[in-house]
Amino acid sequence: MNTLFKVRLWVCVAIFALCVHVKSDISDYIYPSKSPSFGNFGGLGVLQNPSARFYDEGSIAFNWVQNGVYRRGSIVMYPFDWFEFSYQYTDIDNAKYSLIKEFSGGQSYKDKSFDVKAKIFSERGIFPSVAIGARDLAGTGIFGAEYVVANKQVSNIDFSLGMGWGTLSGNKITNPLSSISDSFDNRTGVGSSGTMGGDFNIGDFFSGDAGIFAGAEIFIPNLNGSRFKVEYDGTNYEKEGFPLGRESFNLAYKPIKKPDSKFNFGFIYPLTDNFHLKASITKGNTFSFGFSFHAGIKGDNPKIVKTDRHEPVENAEQFKAISKGNDTYIYRSILKHLNDRNLYLQKAEIKNNTLEVQYAQDKYISYARATGRITRVLDEVVPDEIDTFKLANTNAGMNLNTITIDRHAYNLYESTKDHNSLKRSVKISNPQYDPKNYSFAPDVDFPAFFWKAAPSIRSQIGGPDGFYFGDLSLAIHTELLFRYNLSLVTSGAIGIVDNFDDLKLASDSILPHVRTDIVKYLKQSRKGHFKRIQLNWFHRPAKNLYAKLSAGIFEPMFGGYGFETLYRPFNSTFAIGMEYWNVKQRDYDQMFKFRDYETETGHINIFYEEPRTQLLLRLKGGRFLAKDSGINFDLSRRFKSGLRIGAFFSRTDISKEEFGEGSFDKGFYFYVPIEFFFDQRTKGIAGFGLRPLTRDGAQYLVHSHHLYGITDQANSYNINRNWEDFYD
Repeated sequence: MNTLFKVRLWVCVAIFALCVHVKSDISDYIYPSKSPSFGNFGGLGVLQNPSARFYDEGSIAFNWVQNGVYRRGSIVMYPFDWFEFSYQYTDIDNAKYSLIKEFSGGQSYKDKSFDVKAKIFSERGIFPSVAIGARDLAGTGIFGAEYVVANKQVSNIDFSLGMGWGTLSGNKITNPLSSISDSFDNRTGVGSSGTMGGDFNIGDFFSGDAGIFAGAEIFIPNLNGSRFKVEYDGTNYEKEGFPLGRESFNLAYKPIKKPDSKFNFGFIYPLTDNFHLKASITKGNTFSFGFSFHAGIKGDNPKIVKTDRHEPVENAEQFKAISKGNDTYIYRSILKHLNDRNLYLQKAEIKNNTLEVQYAQDKYISYARATGRITRVLDEVVPDEIDTFKLANTNAGMNLNTITIDRHAYNLYESTKDHNSLKRSVKISNPQYDPKNYSFAPDVDFPAFFWKAAPSIRSQIGGPDGFYFGDLSLAIHTELLFRYNLSLVTSGAIGIVDNFDDLKLASDSILPHVRTDIVKYLKQSRKGHFKRIQLNWFHRPAKNLYAKLSAGIFEPMFGGYGFETLYRPFNSTFAIGMEYWNVKQRDYDQMFKFRDYETETGHINIFYEEPRTQLLLRLKGGRFLAKDSGINFDLSRRFKSGLRIGAFFSRTDISKEEFGEGSFDKGFYFYVPIEFFFDQRTKGIAGFGLRPLTRDGAQYLVHSHHLYGITDQANSYNINRNWEDFYD
């Protein structure tokens, strides 16, 4: 151990000891926040080093850092409190996008990567939290690393210590796994995933040189949750990125700065609990800065209290008295008071002191909350001799569930909001719908027309022509309802502004261009286009069986006709269906003309939702748009709030060379409930999804009103999962 290293090590130890001593003297000070913070890579960490910390499940975050030649933006998601997933775009200033000027001009290199981290042990007593993780999975490998790291909170300091491989092998030690097998001795290195990129090079995991790293996050009292960071950097700067630059167009890019120090220092200042500013000195010679934002969305947003609580019906007792003994008055009363609350009565019937109500609603994500709100209105205005409510929820003209509520039990537990005791007397079922069972059906003026307008953005990210291309347009969405189960859905847009002029990359795919002509579609449709003009007819031919016939323009690139069926047992989390589509490719202007390419596509769809973890596995197997055959795997988790986090990949009968760059189709997505950001309940969601690359393999038709979503409430599990909302 050389003298300089000894000095640096003792300085670090002295800082740690001083901070512990200071904390022992100020133990009564308040720390507003001890939530973990993000490092210079995608996920939670010190600076360059990862940590074994995680946010709560259902959290989503964005992290941006400028660190020397690297500008990195990351989307980070936590489907579980023991699992972290992040996706990064890294702009690398010391390398060109490609060596061909005509292809990418002078644009700097852009790297896309996935990172994952999983908790092995939770911190408990004297034992630390331990996690295992990997950087740059299924990418180019220029930031590829694996690691095991432990964290322990001692007083006001969160210590971390870990071992890394790949680009985290900067402080070299003998790889302990080499004693197990010689296969861990050597690491292939950058580009090992093959010329197509995007594959998992499992043979390299935890191989080659290993290294150690350490760090600490020191929370400062009475400074709004600020913290100081110090770490012993584990990065191997001879392996990370392009350490020597690379030559292109007779211009040699400068190599990155070599480290002057193994110690990095940083500071985090939280503007709010969710929004952090940060700055650091890395390598002893590089100033870094950035910010991060995170939000937990698994439940209601406690900072935005919902104001649309139930409003008691005024003069409710008078309504009861007036309608007593007169069924028509009862029907008209509940029609008015439900409609006033955006709960729409479809049909009603009174038999043997039981009021049966068929309704539709698009306000509440929680079906239990919708049922509870309806029950409360009925209890207020319906005469007391009615002792049972049967509430049938419909969608697309199909009855999807019926909840039978004993009125006496409802009132017995209402004051204490004891939803568990109420549930023991509630019957949840899914009987066949028979319109003849209802004597009251309010008039509906068909066709009924609905519309809304909103700004819309289309984006093309990370191509050789430039990092970002997009357009802003005014999108108009309409629905023309001919009958309850027959509707025409349209979506169009009028262009406002775009920067598509410099977008010119042509497709190099050897497969039919079912997706890779995206540049032509974007440029030729920017003044205005139709995304969808789809006619849907829904039918429930038997109990637990649902069907849809559709025709028209389904999506920006294809139109045609076809059908979908779904078998979904009411008391099971398993469902199976099939779909068939005969489609033709649309012209690039996305209006009403079509190109010559046409195909038949179809799939068997299997769904299974594991009740305990709320994980939904969807398998879609069959023939895709480019006439390749295979399976799409989709795994997602839905939270109580309506948030869904998921990822997917596909394997078909085309080779990696035929697929092109990326080797196989993959990506991730999340859907956030809109009501999380507002003080009103609403059923809408806002989604974001990303594929690292747009290719033609494994692409399926995107049509609206999928049966699995339409029949979401045709499953007792989806009602029971939020039953605690009933008395809300």
